[in-house]
Amino acid sequence: MQPAPPPQPARAQPGMPPQPAPVAPMPAPPMPAAPAPAAPPMPAAPAPAAPVAPAAPAQPKHQSTPEVRERLTAVGAIAQAISAEVQKVIIGKAHVIDNVLVNILSNGNLLFEDYPGLAKTLMTNTFADALGCDFKRVQFTPDLLPADITGTNIYDAKKGEFTFKPGPLFCNLLLADEINRAPPKTQAALLEAMQEKQVTIGTVTHKLPAPFIVMATQNPVEQEGTYPLPEAQLDRFMFKMSVGYPDRADEDEILSRRIARGKDAVDVDVITDPQRVIAMQQACEDVYVDPALRMYMVEVVARTREDPRVLVGASPRGSQALLKTSRAAAALRGRDFVTPDDVKAIAELALAHRIILKPEHQIKGLESGEVIQTILREVPVPTV
Repeated sequence: MQPAPPPQPARAQPGMPPQPAPVAPMPAPPMPAAPAPAAPPMPAAPAPAAPVAPAAPAQPKHQSTPEVRERLTAVGAIAQAISAEVQKVIIGKAHVIDNVLVNILSNGNLLFEDYPGLAKTLMTNTFADALGCDFKRVQFTPDLLPADITGTNIYDAKKGEFTFKPGPLFCNLLLADEINRAPPKTQAALLEAMQEKQVTIGTVTHKLPAPFIVMATQNPVEQEGTYPLPEAQLDRFMFKMSVGYPDRADEDEILSRRIARGKDAVDVDVITDPQRVIAMQQACEDVYVDPALRMYMVEVVARTREDPRVLVGASPRGSQALLKTSRAAAALRGRDFVTPDDVKAIAELALAHRIILKPEHQIKGLESGEVIQTILREVPVPTV
């Protein structure tokens, strides 16, 4: 055992630099120490990776089930069929027809304000035929009483008791023609029906059939003997819109079709029925709305209350109208999610009639729609 050590110092002696070689084994112990600190970081690396894995599946929030997508695709197809039928009668107003369909899908009431003879009443009649719904028309006049539209209790001498006789309000689609010609008392009789879908006669409340939609018309001219709708009643309408004059080509097409038809009436095919309309309205509840888009709607409505030109801004009913109609606009196109363009396309129709401008701006001729368009340009559009 002793002769083995002498040969090792003898080899180290001839080379002075190799003398550090015996020191080399000394750093060898630190080598195991180096992996020791490296070991703790290794488990630490997988630790942050664990939370990232569950977050990945949560990103596609807007993905819906195949059943939902199929249902909304069917809604879009039926809506296009209804639009095609209505366009047999109403020429060159496809965008107006689409907006009426959005209003119907969102189960809202609609106010047409435009000049006489622009097919406001005809459009409502045509939609009633295509939808296959029970339709009633009431011509509003200064002597019209609330009981004339809601119905009343009539004494039955044979039975010795009062029985309720429903008025024209009990239908699926009510045309309130020239609604601003009726006195405020009669106009107010519509408020409960338009909002709560019911009518109270005495102490008894009668539910209206579903779906129930009011389409009202009024003229911006001939204001003698009229009663302007109060803001509280205007707020009950989901949309306020106009039809507008046709251009020359469309008006020529109207005359051409009238000559070819040989009669005033136009035959319209029935596309749906009340139960299918209800199913289409319920399908819109499955349309996905991104949280960023919700905040976009809230911001647009909040800006109407902060605008220096506005005396009274839109209420939360306005933001709900934005939500419902933007969902209906997406469903109309067969989509299962809302885009910013859906909101911007219907914002003016849904909000302009809900705000009141300050008198000095009304005198200058400022329109409520201009305020809404300004707000839409100023509010940042979310990326979804």
